[in-house]
Amino acid sequence: MVEPRIAVAVVTMGNRPAEVDALLESVAKQDVAPARVVIVGNGCRLPEFARRLSLPGEVTTIDVEENLGCPGGRNVALARLREYGDIDVVVELDDDGLLVDADVLRRVGELYATDPHLGIVGFRIADEHGETQQRHVPRLGKSDPLHGGYVTGFLGGGHAFRMAMLAETGDWPAEFFFAHEETDLAWRAADAGWKILYAPELLLRHPKTSPARHAIYYRVNARNRVWLVRRRLPLPLIPVHLGAWLLLTVARTRSLAGLRAWFGGFAEGLREPAGERRPMRWRTVWRLTRLGRPPVL
Repeated sequence: MVEPRIAVAVVTMGNRPAEVDALLESVAKQDVAPARVVIVGNGCRLPEFARRLSLPGEVTTIDVEENLGCPGGRNVALARLREYGDIDVVVELDDDGLLVDADVLRRVGELYATDPHLGIVGFRIADEHGETQQRHVPRLGKSDPLHGGYVTGFLGGGHAFRMAMLAETGDWPAEFFFAHEETDLAWRAADAGWKILYAPELLLRHPKTSPARHAIYYRVNARNRVWLVRRRLPLPLIPVHLGAWLLLTVARTRSLAGLRAWFGGFAEGLREPAGERRPMRWRTVWRLTRLGRPPVL
């Protein structure tokens, strides 16, 4: 069993310096050190982490002039790792997360070493009280956050990718900027035959938040939902999926302003180019359905 070479990538906008320090210190305490650590300043200048925090491995900091969004910033880190050419698995972590346990990277390496078809590993996200929000469990309905297994999606806050998978599927959809980028990548990975594993023993502590805290949430969430299905679903499933989500949104949204923004984003998603259309195969639709997450929901 050959242990994969692991890198850690973090993207930050520079507005959480204490949290980033704490996260990087938790990376430094891992019992298996990463070969590389890449930190991207998304529209900001980064401080000198390497000397101040005594980080393990080769540390690379990259300042990006403008905020490219979470997926765009992560693509910058992936591009640099691809240039180095010596990494097998990348672990991407939210800048306000924290690795509580010291064996996370070792466990990640063991999972990838034992299964050559494993493409994505999703971590469990829990707040400072140990609670995992239901939206962070990659299954439909009320599901036990401690129940792991193969799933159809993963959590953007803490996860690992096999670099060979990304070479086949492509990187994050940078044009999404925020919202549904994980699903776009997960569906591409599933369609290419890669497995997605939810591993709740891999814990990332993260403050309890609501996605609606972002001012652009409703508009971008709706726009990207439309783009997602235009890019990835077989044609007969597109109206089914969008119709179901439209009804769910109307039923769930309590804010009239939020609802107006959502419909504006929905119209934008229909009007604006969605990017390359590469719909998943019907056998992938069937496989996702068997795993409990039909792509029409």
